[in-house]
Amino acid sequence: MTILCVRFQLPPMYEAALPGLLGTLEEFTPVVEALPPDGALADLRGAERYFRRDVVELASLIRVRALAWHGVDCAIGAGPGPMFARMALREAAPGEIRVVPEGPRALTEFLAERSVRALPGVGAATARTLCEYGLDSIGKVAAAPLSTLQRLTSARTGRELHEMAQGIDRGRVVPNAVSRSLAAERPFPRDELDPAQHRRALLSAAGELGSRLRALEKVCRTLTLTVRYADRSTTTRSRTLPEPTAHSSALTDAAYRMYEALGLQRARVRGVALRAEGLDPAEQASHQLTFDPVDEKVRRLEEVADRVRKKFGAGAVIPGALAA
Repeated sequence: MTILCVRFQLPPMYEAALPGLLGTLEEFTPVVEALPPDGALADLRGAERYFRRDVVELASLIRVRALAWHGVDCAIGAGPGPMFARMALREAAPGEIRVVPEGPRALTEFLAERSVRALPGVGAATARTLCEYGLDSIGKVAAAPLSTLQRLTSARTGRELHEMAQGIDRGRVVPNAVSRSLAAERPFPRDELDPAQHRRALLSAAGELGSRLRALEKVCRTLTLTVRYADRSTTTRSRTLPEPTAHSSALTDAAYRMYEALGLQRARVRGVALRAEGLDPAEQASHQLTFDPVDEKVRRLEEVADRVRKKFGAGAVIPGALAA
C-alpha cells in the first residue's frame, strides 16, 4: 500500500481551508495531488522508507495532525494505486482509515463482489448499460470478453473497464498546486429554496473572484461551481471559459449558465461555491476585441470600482441586485 486518498471533513462551504490541510500531507511527501473541494491523493512510497513506518501508521499521523493543527477530521483510503485508494475511501466512514488487502488474490477478491458503480469514472449511464446486460458486479465485468465491453460502451471505455476490473491500476498521483485556484464560498443561514437567492449568491461570489483575480493581476481559464444540499451531498460542474478572464461579468455569466444547466427545482441548497482554476498572469492573456460599447463601458467601470474598493473597502461598490 503506497497511495492514500484523503477526504477532509470540512464544514460546509469551507473550501478555503484546503491549502493548509494539503500542507499537512506535504510534511510527509511532496507527491500530493489536490482534489478540490475537500480531498487529495498522496504517494507515500518514499515516505514509508524515510519515516520507517507503514502506510497505516502514516495515515494515522496525518489524521492526528489534521485534527490537532486544523481541527478537521478526515476519512482515508489506502491502496497500491489511486484506483484502489479511491475505492477504499468510498467505504471509509468519517474518522476511519480503510485499507485494501494486499496481494493479487486479495485484490481480486476485493473487487469481485463490488458493484460496477464502485469503479472510479463509471457514471450512471455506463453503469446502467452494463447492468442491463447483467454485468452488475466488477467480477462479472472482469470475466466478460474485452470485445463485448467495447461493443457495449466504446473502444476506449471498454478497454479501461476491462483493465480496472482485472485490478490493473494505471493511475498516477500528479502533483499540482491548489494555489493555482481561488475559491469564493457563499453559505446560506438556512437551507434556501429560492432560485433568486441562489443567483444572488452566485453574483456575489463571482464579483469577489473577479476582484481578487484583478488584484493579483491574474486571469482564470476554468470556472467550477459547487452546490451543497441539505443532505450534505454536492453537485460540481466546471466550464472552460471562451477566453481567460478576470472580468466579473464574464464569470457571473458562466456561473449562471452552469447553475441553470443543473435544472434544480425546489432544491434545498445549503450553500454555493465558485472556484477559478487555471490561473495565468493577466499580461500573458489575450482579449478578443469587440465593437460593443457596452462591454468596454462595463470594463472601464470595473476599473473605477476596483480603485474605489481599494480605498474605501470591499463593500464600497456592489451590484444593485445585492443592495437589497
